[in-house]
Amino acid sequence: NEKVVVYGDYDVDGTTATAIIYTFLKNFGLQVRYYIPHRFKEGYGIGTDGIDFASEIGATLIVSVDCGITAVDETEYAKSKGIDLVICDHHNAGEVIPDAVAVLDPKQPGCPYPFKGLSGAGVGFKLVQATLVRLGLQPDVAHPYLDLVAISIASDIVPIVDENRILMREGLQRINAQPRPGVKALLDRIQLKNTEVSTSHIVFSLGPRINAAGRMGDAAVAVALLIAESEDEANEYAARLEKINFLRRDTDTKTMDEALQQLKEQIDPDTCSCLVLHDPDWHLGVIGIVASRLVDLYCRPTIMLSTVDGLIKGSARSIHGFNIYDALKQCDDLLVQFGGHKYAAGLTIAEDQLESFIERFQEITNDMLSEQDFKPELMIDAELPFSEITPRFWKLLKQFEPYGPNNLKPVFVSRNIHIAGRLSIVGQGHLKMRVRQDGTGALEAIGFNMKKFAEPLRNAGQEPVDIAYTLEENNWNNRTTLQIRIKDIHINGEHVA
Repeated sequence: NEKVVVYGDYDVDGTTATAIIYTFLKNFGLQVRYYIPHRFKEGYGIGTDGIDFASEIGATLIVSVDCGITAVDETEYAKSKGIDLVICDHHNAGEVIPDAVAVLDPKQPGCPYPFKGLSGAGVGFKLVQATLVRLGLQPDVAHPYLDLVAISIASDIVPIVDENRILMREGLQRINAQPRPGVKALLDRIQLKNTEVSTSHIVFSLGPRINAAGRMGDAAVAVALLIAESEDEANEYAARLEKINFLRRDTDTKTMDEALQQLKEQIDPDTCSCLVLHDPDWHLGVIGIVASRLVDLYCRPTIMLSTVDGLIKGSARSIHGFNIYDALKQCDDLLVQFGGHKYAAGLTIAEDQLESFIERFQEITNDMLSEQDFKPELMIDAELPFSEITPRFWKLLKQFEPYGPNNLKPVFVSRNIHIAGRLSIVGQGHLKMRVRQDGTGALEAIGFNMKKFAEPLRNAGQEPVDIAYTLEENNWNNRTTLQIRIKDIHINGEHVA
C-alpha cells in the first residue's frame, strides 16, 4: 500500500534506470510516480525539491537510481519527512555512506559484488533481479528490461567487458527482436527500422535523442517515451523528443561556431596549453558536447563556461594522460564547487574569480603538459593486407562485439594502398573513395569529416598511401557490403592533413 517515488537523473543512464524501476514496480501493482530533477533549476542528484514532491503526494519510499551515493544530508531530510530511501547508484562514494534503508552501489567500500563497472540502469536491473529471487519468481521476468540496460551501457561510457558485455549483447538482441514501443518509435524516426541496431547506433542516434530532453532542461519526456505502453503514445513522445533534439543540434552548432570565432579572435590554440572559453549566453546543456569537440579538434584540455544567476558554470573535458579533476582540485580555493573524474568535470566559479581561475589553470597545464601531449595518438591493433579481408575474417571479427570502452573496435593499418577512380566529397564534408591493394579488388572507403584530406590526396596522384581504419558493414539498397571507415592517411610516412 506504500506510495513510491523513483528518483532518477536527467541523462540517458538516469532516464533508462528510472523507466526500469518505475515499470517493474507498476507491473506489481504499486502506486508509483517518478521524479527527474530539472538540469538547470535543481542540478544533479537527490535534492529537497524532489523529496518535498514525494512528501506532498504521500509517498513513504523513494528509490533513487543513478544518484544518491553522496546524499547524506538529503537522506536525513527524507527521514524527517517520514520517507524511507533505497539508493541505487554506480558512482564513487564519499567518506560517509548515507544512512538509507538500503544502499546498492558496487563501488562503495566493502561491497562484495565482483563487477564494479555497472551502469546506473545496470544497478537498477540488479535490484529487479534480486527482488524476483526474493519473491521466488522466474528470472526471465527481468529480461524485458535488458533493452534499456543496453541503451544505458552504450550511452554512459562504462566499460563493455565482463558482465556489461553480456548485458549489452542480450540487450541489443532484444532491441532488434522485440523493441518496446518507445524504442521502436525512435528507431522508426531515425530510419533504423530494418537495420540491425549496434552499439554505435545507440551512441550516435538513439542515445543523443533520449539525452536531448535533459540537456535542454526537462528529461521527463524521455522517461514518458521509455515507459509508453501503446504505439500511438510512443509516437507522440518520439515526435516531441525529435523536436527537442533539433533544437539541441541547432544550439550545439551555434555554440560551436561561436566558440571557434572566439578562439580565432582571442586565442591561438597552437601556442597555448589549454582552452578556456566564456560566453554568458551559452546554453549549459550543450557546452559539454562542444568542449569535447574542441578537445578532438585541438588536443588541448578545454573548459567551456556560461553565466547563470550571477555564477559562472561550465564543463571541462580533457586529453589522454591529463587528469582534469586533479587540475581543478588545485584551483579549489577559486571555485564555488566542482566535481567529475579524470577526463570530464563540471565547475562553478564566482564572477570575480574568473580571471584568477583562468590564470591558475593555464599555469597548471603549462607545467604539466608538453608539445608531445598535444599530438593525438591513434593506436593500431594490427597490420592487415586487403587479401585477408574475407567473409570468414569478418565473421571472426564480429565475435568480439559488442564494442565499446575497454573493448574497442580493432583499428588496422594497410600499406601501399592505391585510390581506384575518383575520390569525392559527400554529405557534410565526408571523404568517399574506392581503394585497392596490389592483387586485390577495390573496397569502398569513407572518412567522416575528412574533407581536408581530399586536396593532398589529389595532389599525390598515383602515389601509394597508408590507411588506418576500422571495418564495418554498409547497408544500402538492401545490399550489405564490407566498408572501410578511414581513421587516418599517410603519404610516404607523413600525415596527410
